[in-house]
Amino acid sequence: MQVPISTLHLFEPLEKKLIELLKSLSSEDWNKPTVAKLWTVKDVAAHLLDGNMRVLACAQNYTGDPPVEINSYQELVSYLNNQNADWVKAMKRVSPEAIIKLLEVTQQDFISYYHSLDPHAPARFSVAWAGEQTSANWFHIAREYTERWHHQQQIRDAVFKQGIMDREFFFPLIQTFMMALPYTYKDKKASEGTIISVCVTGETGSEWKIKMQEGTWQFSDEDLKPTTTIELDPETSWKLFTKALDRESVLKRIKISGDKELAEPIFSMTAIMG
Repeated sequence: MQVPISTLHLFEPLEKKLIELLKSLSSEDWNKPTVAKLWTVKDVAAHLLDGNMRVLACAQNYTGDPPVEINSYQELVSYLNNQNADWVKAMKRVSPEAIIKLLEVTQQDFISYYHSLDPHAPARFSVAWAGEQTSANWFHIAREYTERWHHQQQIRDAVFKQGIMDREFFFPLIQTFMMALPYTYKDKKASEGTIISVCVTGETGSEWKIKMQEGTWQFSDEDLKPTTTIELDPETSWKLFTKALDRESVLKRIKISGDKELAEPIFSMTAIMG
């Protein structure tokens, strides 16, 4: 059975691009700041290694220290942020060359683990930023693809290297990000039948519509005129949904038609845990 968003085939070429990128960096490049706020290029690369190690731990049914009791989404975010910060701090003493070697050593095993999963079975971790309590493995894997893509893109952005913005790699990313759209609008009131359109422009993008139906926002493919249309370019979209741009910066780069008040939730749409 086909999955709604296919990303498994992209992990290997994406990781190859990562290693080529990291090997091309100068000593100065590794210390450059990124849009990931307090993280340098080296910190982002270290975080990617952390992702590899966590996946391998799952593959080996190793959980490590159990997390503190988590009773809310914000508590989960705080827990993950602390885990990420601990790892990045520890990796300060590790050289860039060692990080590259460790990434190379762990790449194939973590990719193989994802290939071993039944794509339609329940995932070990749900995609919380889409409002799901339980997610299928294909969605969890797609979410992990977006993690690998956007962190590599942060490095490319910081060192002025060509981005991974072609349709093959970008479209599955933005498809996955858009899964957060109905959940982002969950508290936004509107009359029955209201349609909001979000368009990512250019050949790498597309249009996504949500419609108010029976009191909830749901994806819709109806060919009806939207109440509100939001247009943004690919660069703005990935940075907005990963919290790399603030509202004022986005306002300068986005086009809103129709009822502008209904566009407000898009500025807080987040497709990462953070």
